[in-house]
Amino acid sequence: MNRSVVAGASFIAMAAVNPAFAAPPAIYNWTGFYVGGNVGYSFGKADTNLSDPALALFGSTGAFPVSLHPDGIIGGGQFGYNWQNGPAIFGFETDFQGADERAGTAYVCDTEGSTCTRDARINWFGTVRGRIGWLISPATMLYGTAGLAYGKVSVSGSFLPFFDPTSGYSFGESRLNVGLAVGGGIEGAVAGLNGWTVKAEYLYLDLGSLRGTGLDPIFSTTYSWDARFADHIVRIGFNYKLP
Repeated sequence: MNRSVVAGASFIAMAAVNPAFAAPPAIYNWTGFYVGGNVGYSFGKADTNLSDPALALFGSTGAFPVSLHPDGIIGGGQFGYNWQNGPAIFGFETDFQGADERAGTAYVCDTEGSTCTRDARINWFGTVRGRIGWLISPATMLYGTAGLAYGKVSVSGSFLPFFDPTSGYSFGESRLNVGLAVGGGIEGAVAGLNGWTVKAEYLYLDLGSLRGTGLDPIFSTTYSWDARFADHIVRIGFNYKLP
């Protein structure tokens, strides 16, 4: 992901939230349960590799590492609880996000002209996190957050030999993975709307790995593959504190 795109997404998120903080209530009580929604942009990375010793016969090392960058629009909802103690805010939050992040490539993977393909996807994800915040004004807080991440990830690929593409092989898997989430943001009460807050947030997700092995049908060698997933999230959202 280009740094200018990341910076632009962050700026847009903050610009969308800032007007709500212009004239917040003089005092806001954060303690209580809340529910809300969010929308944002997610840009991930899937470091994939295919290793097959037989492919070294065709002018390659037998290993084919490829980094893919699935990205896309995300949206979802969240539920949580805050407890206020002076300027400190403690709480938890769980969220679920719909996503359709994907990236793929096809390339020549040996000196003879054989073709390899690779595809990676993050279909959906969610988190369960603790939050610790500190008031920077009576109704606005900065916070950090960390906890559990989970999501459905998938990878697929193929090797199509130059002498007979129909004799190649394909590999892949789609699975629910569990990992870690860490990030932070800013949240503030909306002036004139009792109980409503808006926020801008960044999260980094480690969604773990997929791996497997198979039998090369041409040379009867064992090949292996793996993929490791990470994701960056920039989003804006709103919360409503339940009565």
